[in-house]
Amino acid sequence: MNNTLFPQMIRVKQHLYTSSLTDIEGAVAGALDACPDSHKLKKGAAIAVAVGSRGIDGIDGVTAACIAFFKKLGCRPFIVPAMGSHGGATPEGQERILAGLGITAETMGVPVRSDMATEAVGRLDCGMNVFVAREALAADYIFPVNRVKPHTKFVGDIESGLAKMLVVGLGKADGASEIHRFAVTESFDIIRRAAEFMISACRIAGGLAILEDGHGQIDRVEAVSATGLIETEKTLLKETYRKMARIPFDGVDILVVDKIGKDISGIGMDSNVTGRHRDITGDFFTAPHVKRIFVRHLSPASDGNANGIGLADFTTTRLVHAIDREKTRINALAAISPEKAAIPMAFDSDREAVLAAARSCGLASPENARIIRIEDTRHLETMMVSRAFEPDMGDNPALTMAGDWSEMAFDDQGNLNCGFDNDPA
Repeated sequence: MNNTLFPQMIRVKQHLYTSSLTDIEGAVAGALDACPDSHKLKKGAAIAVAVGSRGIDGIDGVTAACIAFFKKLGCRPFIVPAMGSHGGATPEGQERILAGLGITAETMGVPVRSDMATEAVGRLDCGMNVFVAREALAADYIFPVNRVKPHTKFVGDIESGLAKMLVVGLGKADGASEIHRFAVTESFDIIRRAAEFMISACRIAGGLAILEDGHGQIDRVEAVSATGLIETEKTLLKETYRKMARIPFDGVDILVVDKIGKDISGIGMDSNVTGRHRDITGDFFTAPHVKRIFVRHLSPASDGNANGIGLADFTTTRLVHAIDREKTRINALAAISPEKAAIPMAFDSDREAVLAAARSCGLASPENARIIRIEDTRHLETMMVSRAFEPDMGDNPALTMAGDWSEMAFDDQGNLNCGFDNDPA
């Protein structure tokens, strides 16, 4: 096995859309001040600021700026974790996730109320209950803060954003399970319908939408009114699609993903990047049309939740040992996606996994394989690309080769050498 020839690789820099925003806190304050809904809030009003579990860049600063703005108005803000069943569907688990994002009662200067209890505020015509966290319902107003981005399960006018946070995130485990269960027969447009119902039935004080650039950095923020939330989010989603980063090649034999995790994507690795999804609500296989996916590590910030590992073909025993099976199981079942918790074939070394991936996609040897290695699906500005892609790069002005071609390198344990600044290897 040690005599196997592996392809030459080169580091490639991808020039992505880059934001010029530098003063995030100032942008948040300005956006909130420009929103008419903000000035309708009564002095002394309790405001439940709903914050999720994703690794949004600078989310602690964004949240702190929201808290400061509401305090300046004379309101009494507090934080409610809005992350469905994440964190093992426990208050302690959800608080721990927020703490990992820099959001605690101490850093924000307000309480974090993480009770998992919910109430059904009504029922849609299809029979689905709309659940909302009791802690949020006890407030005078609810204010969600979330990134607007493409969803990993489906394509629609409303995907992942404020609407989803209202009905899935703030629905806690009850709401997440209910939404996903009904989506099997009603489609994921159920998120829009439920959000519209919640906006009419509850006291929603608008929301703060976050848009990212191609590097996963905050591009801009927009405060939206409750009445305009759905239509505004539709527009913002289109903008996000135009700016998002993608793998700039098609026809990939092996995609090596250094790490997956809930802090990176709801399913560990974004299917909008890998082009692969498997779910009872629908499968797809799109660009970059990857034959085999090999994932190497579980992000420490994922807190043991390996939801999405089932979308890989191969992994490592070290990743398997890092899995909290209970958290992964709870998340996968709440999302009606047990297949995403299935553990793929695992190997003790990266070399064995790459070789198995090459042979299982019809290649006698990895030497001429079309291999791409990425840090994770949120960071695509740098990737390692095999020699077979050289003709594809051509005169693409968005790509710059950095360094020289060299054979894929493994250490004495058969694991890939560090390829990225944050490579946990």
